[in-house]
Amino acid sequence: MSILKNLRALPLLAATVLLAGCNSMVLMSPSGDVASQQRDLIIYSTVLMLLIIVPVIALTFLFAWRYRHTNKEADYAPDWDHSTQLELIIWAAPLLIIIALGALTWISTHTLDPYRPLERIGEKRPIPAGTQPLVVEVVALDWKWLFVYPELGIATVNELAAPVDRPITFKITASSVMNSFFIPALAGQIYAMPGMETKLHAVINKPGEYEGFSANYSGAGFSGMRFKFHGLATAEFDKWVQQAKAGGGELTRAGYLQLERPSENAPVSRYATVAPDLYDAILNRCVETNRMCMKDMMAIDASGGLGKVGAYNVASLDAATQSRIGVAGLPAKSYVGAMCTAANPEGQTL
Repeated sequence: MSILKNLRALPLLAATVLLAGCNSMVLMSPSGDVASQQRDLIIYSTVLMLLIIVPVIALTFLFAWRYRHTNKEADYAPDWDHSTQLELIIWAAPLLIIIALGALTWISTHTLDPYRPLERIGEKRPIPAGTQPLVVEVVALDWKWLFVYPELGIATVNELAAPVDRPITFKITASSVMNSFFIPALAGQIYAMPGMETKLHAVINKPGEYEGFSANYSGAGFSGMRFKFHGLATAEFDKWVQQAKAGGGELTRAGYLQLERPSENAPVSRYATVAPDLYDAILNRCVETNRMCMKDMMAIDASGGLGKVGAYNVASLDAATQSRIGVAGLPAKSYVGAMCTAANPEGQTL
């Protein structure tokens, strides 16, 4: 029997070893104000629920002990069926806790709405007048993360940085399958979906290096879809930007089409320049410049559509372009072609 008990303990021991390398407490000791408020919400909700759970568990053991078969001193009342006081306690206590949880959830849901701009950078610390949020455009690729800083004109792969105590506005999308953008020390996870944009407002309050990753399984390279988030002082962040501009390459549309090809455990890379409106083209599924953007399709559909003519407006990359961007020999993808205009009667070319 002792051998059997030892074998039963093996799964628990294995789980303990596997979890030993995880910083499982990062959610309970975050470094960003939004994540701190979410931590407080977890604590408050847990305490409120324990107000019912703990007494019920304690009374279960108390009743089992008091009314055990061998206790001859316990009252025996086989005809008892009602107690107004007991009914009030049984129903009033959970009702009050549900009301409190409902109020807490209602307030926090609106206060911590990821689409809602921040109103503070910390507890009792309003946003300084004139402070503009740092905009970061996030693209989930297979299987890596692309971060574009439109105001700074730079981009990075699998590396993210932001100044301490400055609001951050994340605009998030994906190139193919759905992913989940998650930096536990900063804020909650937000889904990244192709052809759609989600948003997240957050702030980091302490300098440091934090873990970021995809929290939604997305295929073979999912486990390596991780990045470092650097919380930096303003001077250090400016230095990081200058390093990216000095040592980075150029992210063109053709370069992006190569970058979005599936790869696993991609190294950190930086780009000193980024093609204009690249993120908008990724979001609208029209990085290839002879491809019609989703927003244009929707505008045409809203105006009544193109009828039968539009059904045959199909294009793809020609052989020369495929060779130039490194996808020669791969199956050519067909898509709705861009429309001719007075300024461009031949249509756009990549």
